[in-house]
Amino acid sequence: MPKELTKLAMAALVATLAGTAVVAADWPQFRGPEQNGISAEKGLLQEWPGGGPEQLWKTELGNGYSGITVVGDRLYTMFGRGGETFVGCFDATSGKEIWTFDAGRQWKDSQGDGPRSTPTVDGDIVYAVTANGVLSALGTSDGVALWQRDLVESYKAKIPKWGMSGSPVIVGNLLLLEVGGPEVLMAAFYKTSGEEVWRSGTGKAGYSTPYLMTTDGVKQAVFFTAEKLYSVAPDTGKVYWQKPWTTSWDVNAAMPIFIAPDRLFVSSGYDTGAALLKISGDARTMKVDEVWVNREMKNQFSSSIYLDGFIYGFDNKNIKCIDAKTGEMRWRERDLGHGSLMLADGHLIVLGDRGQLVLVEASPEAYREKGRVQLFKGKTWTVPTLSGGRLFVRDENEMVALKVTK
Repeated sequence: MPKELTKLAMAALVATLAGTAVVAADWPQFRGPEQNGISAEKGLLQEWPGGGPEQLWKTELGNGYSGITVVGDRLYTMFGRGGETFVGCFDATSGKEIWTFDAGRQWKDSQGDGPRSTPTVDGDIVYAVTANGVLSALGTSDGVALWQRDLVESYKAKIPKWGMSGSPVIVGNLLLLEVGGPEVLMAAFYKTSGEEVWRSGTGKAGYSTPYLMTTDGVKQAVFFTAEKLYSVAPDTGKVYWQKPWTTSWDVNAAMPIFIAPDRLFVSSGYDTGAALLKISGDARTMKVDEVWVNREMKNQFSSSIYLDGFIYGFDNKNIKCIDAKTGEMRWRERDLGHGSLMLADGHLIVLGDRGQLVLVEASPEAYREKGRVQLFKGKTWTVPTLSGGRLFVRDENEMVALKVTK
């Protein structure tokens, strides 16, 4: 277990034994410390007042769908402004800008301009990749570039139609990233120098982030590419197993979900649907089999959440709960569009695609709202982030922090 997570677990235990709320959990990468969209924080509001949670600050930002990462008293995100893409560091308490780094030209297309990927923080370095495929490693203190790689120049990477969207993932001394193209599909770099360590496969990139899991003691990195699911050894790139998975427009975007001890949930939109897979065997004999396949959960781009035997997520424009064992629907709600969600303290925090922020009880029994506020007017395709009892939310123009503790 990484040293940072060990310290966090110890702090959580001490707080629990003392009968106080667990607070100040870092959110260092896309979908949080465990890549599952779940926060360990407790003592949060179980219902919201009529006007929603208290607003702590609001700051102008820029366009794009980059998520927000938080470590200590600093937060990091990416945005487009004036034709350029910036990585930004802000004070998490006040929202004030600390530094920005110009990472290259701004991405523009019909689905919205600006970056899609979320920065990843590891120690005193923050890693970020633009929609045009420029990967940067920056010092967290000042935003000075330590190294950069242009994936198009280095690997002839073919950028997906709607921009490179996968976020960097750190495993030990390595940075994993889906590259995509005729020379390399998946790659690992030394996180301190950017030097290539391994490359694996060729083919088109999808829009998802590499996902880490372990079955039967074998650590794996799952890459959800445009045409297949791959499980590889994080340290060498050796392929353990692969499974074809095609979707219209190659939009394999939502991260898979590991369900211990040996299941993997995967889903795509455009009427493709979902599957629960069973992983078996050791590093030499590993294979994947289907447990069930259906169209009850079609994640177009927003990743789902697993809790206590049930999966919560967006089936196109419906938020749904399905039984993880069978794939059968338990409930659905229709009015939140192509939204996103995370989970904390027994509740789903849901952001609809038109700025509706909603608190929903995480129960398979029924859809029960515990609060709702119209937070933004424009398009909101970025999943919220929670750290230190503060909820960080953004649209294409601004970023807001809300107090969600009791």
